[in-house]
Amino acid sequence: MELVAGCYEQVLFGFAVHPEPEACGDHEQWTLVADFTHHAHTASLSAVAVNSRFVVTGSKDETIHIYDMKKKIEHGALVHHSGTITCLKFYGNRHLISGAEDGLICIWDAKKWECLKSIKAHKGQVTFLSIHPSGKLALSVGTDKTLRTWNLVEGRSAFIKNIKQNAHIVEWSPRGEQYVVIIQNKIDIYQLDTASISGTITNEKRISSVKFLSSVLAVAGDEEVIRFFDCDSLVCLCEFKAHENRVKDMFSFEIPEHHVIVSASSDGFIKMWKLKQDKKVPPSLLCEINTNARLTCLGVWLDKVADMKESLPPAAEPSPVSKEQSKIGKKEPGDTVHKEEKRSKPNTKKRGLTGDSKKATKESGLISTKKRKMVEMLEKKRKKKKIKTMQ
Repeated sequence: MELVAGCYEQVLFGFAVHPEPEACGDHEQWTLVADFTHHAHTASLSAVAVNSRFVVTGSKDETIHIYDMKKKIEHGALVHHSGTITCLKFYGNRHLISGAEDGLICIWDAKKWECLKSIKAHKGQVTFLSIHPSGKLALSVGTDKTLRTWNLVEGRSAFIKNIKQNAHIVEWSPRGEQYVVIIQNKIDIYQLDTASISGTITNEKRISSVKFLSSVLAVAGDEEVIRFFDCDSLVCLCEFKAHENRVKDMFSFEIPEHHVIVSASSDGFIKMWKLKQDKKVPPSLLCEINTNARLTCLGVWLDKVADMKESLPPAAEPSPVSKEQSKIGKKEPGDTVHKEEKRSKPNTKKRGLTGDSKKATKESGLISTKKRKMVEMLEKKRKKKKIKTMQ
């Protein structure tokens, strides 16, 4: 097991996790050991995603870097977006989906690292996306005040819903029967079968991260505490002081006899907490480590975990959520819902390594760090020459 975290200082940290098998109860202590630091990006890290083999990071430098955690080497970089990478999500071991400030959502083959589909998803920036547990649907929010539903089987937009404000987080529940849309400090809980809001939770400060713990929602934001809310009753079950500064990101996972939540903060600390069966009881601290950096994003790589979700479902396979899918775009009072026109099908051509949307090539989306830096250097020289000639 390995914690990975990105920061403003352009570094990716890796910490090996060593559970103590003999310890138990509230006094259980795990150990975090520094494993690696990697400085591949030229700007702050903004997103991280993990599957059973790779860790990928997105940055304000507009690139996605790939790390092979088995071999502990950098695997290359994806250069396609022309804006800060805002979100990265793996579906199993075969597909990666990325969103960025250029308004694009890209679907990547996580074996060949080719861009399979590039979709102009939002008129503004893509701020967040979430994949349905079935792998057939995705939701995205952006700075165009819309919540969009995507048919991942066909790689096209299904519905657009106006939400009047810019949401910055959207998240499916583990079973996919509900999802949350977050605007500032407000959480709207939607039911998939009715496509309507079943309840609203208001946090004290702006929310930076949410994680579903079954029917309980862990909420963190621009404050030191983490709160657990019941999604049905909307009641705050408990809150606990997790850090000395705002919490930037959270991650949760389950291993035998443990349900763990991990938190990363602007105070530089990463902490691992063991959740209790009764969520009214605050979790106990398993371990912590100070990175001395301003952390931005977090992931946990679980070694030797067999991931059953190998790929996005084939187009020929009927979707088990196809009936519910049509209800996501159901019109509510005061909302405007548009069914996406067929003529706006996304371009299926693969993009070139430079990320130039106007020029489609047959080259792979994967580029080595050395080659990327060389391309950037040549580009800078070319610009300098232009400036000289103008003078």
